[in-house]
Amino acid sequence: MRWALGEPMLVDRAALRRDQLDLGALDAVVVCDGSVLAMDGRLTILEVAQQPPASLRVYLGVAAGRDLVALVPEDSAFGTDTDGIGGEQMTPLRALLGQLATRGRDGARDRELAATAVAVTTWHANHPRCAVCGDPTEPTKGGWVRFCARDNKEHYPRTDPAVIVAITDPQDRLLLAHASYWSPRRFSHLAGYVEPGESLEQAVHREVFEEARLRLRGLTYVGSQPWPFPASIMVGFTATVESDEFVLDDDEIGEAMFVSREDIVALVADGTVVLAPHGSIARRMLEDWYGGPLADEARAEHLDG
Repeated sequence: MRWALGEPMLVDRAALRRDQLDLGALDAVVVCDGSVLAMDGRLTILEVAQQPPASLRVYLGVAAGRDLVALVPEDSAFGTDTDGIGGEQMTPLRALLGQLATRGRDGARDRELAATAVAVTTWHANHPRCAVCGDPTEPTKGGWVRFCARDNKEHYPRTDPAVIVAITDPQDRLLLAHASYWSPRRFSHLAGYVEPGESLEQAVHREVFEEARLRLRGLTYVGSQPWPFPASIMVGFTATVESDEFVLDDDEIGEAMFVSREDIVALVADGTVVLAPHGSIARRMLEDWYGGPLADEARAEHLDG
């Protein structure tokens, strides 16, 4: 697998400084409802004088020598058209991922900032009250903790682990599946959340058997990706099966098929299959099996090796 495993983050989260800085004096990534302020596939960083009034600020860390915060604007309509700064708009993170993936190291750094901003501000929006007593809580420690004064308890952002697995049969065909709740023609790998009391590997075996009645062999870890929709980390694996016969759980999986490399080119070209977006771990796993970049249109060509 051509994956860069074990690389450190490009953004220094500088956790020891979170409660030592004036967050209102720092440059900001603007984030609201899963969208970030961007233009031309680049994250927009606003200086203090450009920033809208904020309902929340969260310290993101140091990137390219600058201390940065995630800023949630008081006006939820900020940047939904053009904000007057220079044509920037609030852009859904899902739509931005593919563009960031083409920009090398700068894009990877922006992706870290955007994914963190979306994940932690979504947590604040979804967990404004103490899970013990129900009282409102207040952000502390640079926005990485919510504190309940009544119970004297700290509450921390959650991350839900999920597994995703690229499965091949004895002919090295790849299993693609369409979840019943996805948009039409969207196909990807089988995936699911890790349940309490099981390992990541056990979750893969359970999910695949529940969804397709397949028994896996050669399960191998390949990488992971933060997936803040709303608060997951996707952990990727590959595996093989001895037989290509499957039985689908129709409640979750509407359709599935094993495809060759030639098949996938044709299916994408005629619109039968819509692939996972560029910049996602699902797309990276598919293209690793395919042997190189796979276009989303008819000019896709198989790359050997």
